Amino acid sequence: MKSFEFLSIEREEKPRNCGITMVLDKGLGLETAESLMNISGEYVDYLKFGWGTSIVHERDIIKAKVEMYKNHQITPYTGGTLFELAYRSKKLEDFFAEAHDLGFPAIEVSDGSVDIPHEEKLECIELAKSNGFEVLSEVGKKDPNLDKELTLDERVQYMQEELDSGSSLIIVEAREGGKNIGIFDKSGNAKEDEIDYILDNFDGNKILWEAPNKDQQVFFILKLGNTVNLGNVSSDDITSLETLRRGLRGDTVGKID
Repeated sequence: MKSFEFLSIEREEKPRNCGITMVLDKGLGLETAESLMNISGEYVDYLKFGWGTSIVHERDIIKAKVEMYKNHQITPYTGGTLFELAYRSKKLEDFFAEAHDLGFPAIEVSDGSVDIPHEEKLECIELAKSNGFEVLSEVGKKDPNLDKELTLDERVQYMQEELDSGSSLIIVEAREGGKNIGIFDKSGNAKEDEIDYILDNFDGNKILWEAPNKDQQVFFILKLGNTVNLGNVSSDDITSLETLRRGLRGDTVGKID
């Protein structure tokens, strides 16, 4: 039982179809991660093992963390960079087998760092699905110059095609920093006209907006409500984001229902 619950906006309990929070694990120790989930795990829906961090830590620790997250009704998944490395090395089948052995129920398919023809990316989504994984796919490039080459129409088209190929959620690229990439300008401010265009042409419930910074989280909650799906949230900011969603912080007090 929580204290002062009568002052909080109610939130849908897990498993949630909206109001999803995806947290970035940048290499937490098992005990640290477990302690964090014991106090805040109910507010986390997806947990991404960032970049190639799964390679540089002992597999027994990775396996134990994956199991621990699943015990908290959290879907752990491998970051897109790991998939891209497997694609680049022509070792996708080995990648799928290892991910299964480690207990990952989901993977991210992206092409942010490695050039993957879009048709082949769609085939990879279908292949991952056929191997029994939930797929989250990311649209956008990690190089700001390359990302700017994507028109809004192309971005929306790719998002729809990846959804149709089997992705459960489409991640809009913003990287860990959330600046000068995708829907954010050099200062990290949201490009609202571009966001509106995407929402006018794609199902917003299927979007996971990467919003690593507090101001970006506030923007999306005030614009789209506390049921907006947000990702790349720091493990340090799980409670902070939940208080924003529940109208328990000055930025959202009295501003959301």
